[in-house]
Amino acid sequence: MLDIQQETADGYVICRPVGELDAFTVSQFRQALAELASNRRILIDMSGVPFVDSAGLGALIGGIRRARELGGDVAVSCNRPTLTRLLHTTGFDRIVTVTDNVDDAVTALLAIEAPQQS
Repeated sequence: MLDIQQETADGYVICRPVGELDAFTVSQFRQALAELASNRRILIDMSGVPFVDSAGLGALIGGIRRARELGGDVAVSCNRPTLTRLLHTTGFDRIVTVTDNVDDAVTALLAIEAPQQS
């Protein structure tokens, strides 16, 4: 079971999945990211996700790609050491800002100047 909480803040939206992000729940996560993709700035708070498999990681990357194609940007907050290690090991942190806490992710996200659409 995956619960996806969404919240609008000043200048960005927060997507907060709670539960395992795996092959069984990935379609729900993809749908949520697709609905948020048109926002200029998206913060994905992974603190409530104890496990991510390759399908979940793929959905995360796809959501980031979609948001960027629409002129936005994304930052990820993750305070779980095993998940943070996964994001660093896979090189995920080279394509998106990954921080240990939400406050740092907000700071990084608001500092990013979203690319202008042509």
